[in-house]
Amino acid sequence: MIMLPRLYAVVDASCFSSDGELAAFARELAAGGVTLLQYRNKSGHARQMLEQALQLKTHLGDSVKLIMNDRADLCLAAGFDGVHVGQEDLSPEGARQVIGPNLMLGVSTHNPAQVGAAERTTAGYIAIGPVFATASKKNPDPVIGLGGVRQARLLTRKPLVAIGGITRANCGSVIEAGADAVAVISDLLPDPRKSAEEFLRILR
Repeated sequence: MIMLPRLYAVVDASCFSSDGELAAFARELAAGGVTLLQYRNKSGHARQMLEQALQLKTHLGDSVKLIMNDRADLCLAAGFDGVHVGQEDLSPEGARQVIGPNLMLGVSTHNPAQVGAAERTTAGYIAIGPVFATASKKNPDPVIGLGGVRQARLLTRKPLVAIGGITRANCGSVIEAGADAVAVISDLLPDPRKSAEEFLRILR
């Protein structure tokens, strides 16, 4: 079973005005102690996504495990460590066929039925959310609250990543509810190095 760090940073390309800005942000996160990072680009075309992914790989090297959101093919092309798929993307088993047996595979879930289905796949970890209200998705699923995290914990033995509206103020309660890690987007944006350090201090 894979061991996840407490902080799972998500870098969303839509938050940055240039590739250089995105790469600099990721470097600051790594300097703050981030060791697992997901690259997410919901609106870019494949060439742009691959270029940004390769930049991240070049700048971060092997110090940070890199996860590609949605695209198993680009995960391989960029030399990433794994792929994360949602309910509307390639199925976990389809992704596994593309990436092979050794790379990390995560799957997003939003309710008990999806958690149960994900438990039966070859996914190495399961994400559950949104725990709290979030602004990082245009059409978010219904908020599940800490009760939803506790319920998901009972349904799977896989590592559980909580996502959605998680901040330094509430991350401790999410871990107490049963999550192994918290995925964070917005609350890492201001002063990424300091924000990452503070998260890791709280989550220790």
